[in-house]
Amino acid sequence: MAALIDTVAWVHLEDGKILGARSRGKDVFYIPGGKRAPGESDLETLTREVREELTVAIDPASAVHVGTYTAQAHGHPEGTLVRMACYTADYLGDLVASNEIEEIAWLTLADRERTAPVDHAVFDDLAASGRLR
Repeated sequence: MAALIDTVAWVHLEDGKILGARSRGKDVFYIPGGKRAPGESDLETLTREVREELTVAIDPASAVHVGTYTAQAHGHPEGTLVRMACYTADYLGDLVASNEIEEIAWLTLADRERTAPVDHAVFDDLAASGRLR
């Protein structure tokens, strides 16, 4: 049985670009978010992880599920899968990379290969719907 990493991510789009974050020591960008703690709901995970990574407060009442994606987990042994529940949501505050994040960037479809495998399907879906250029 394959190992599964259960995550939640914040799909934040502006002007046809998606916000990406690169953790310290990592070679790819990720859609901001992270692993669910035991007993946490999607929205609890989303608000905690985004606050930890980007220092902003997600408005849970504005959250909309974009989709849930599963793929090989980047940097993990073959067969380790990551499942990522993706949401859009409004936020309060200024986007600032926290200590665990080395870099944040606005990514386009052309940056798809600079992201983790699970993000590729998100990029493809957003591009197909005209939301990512």
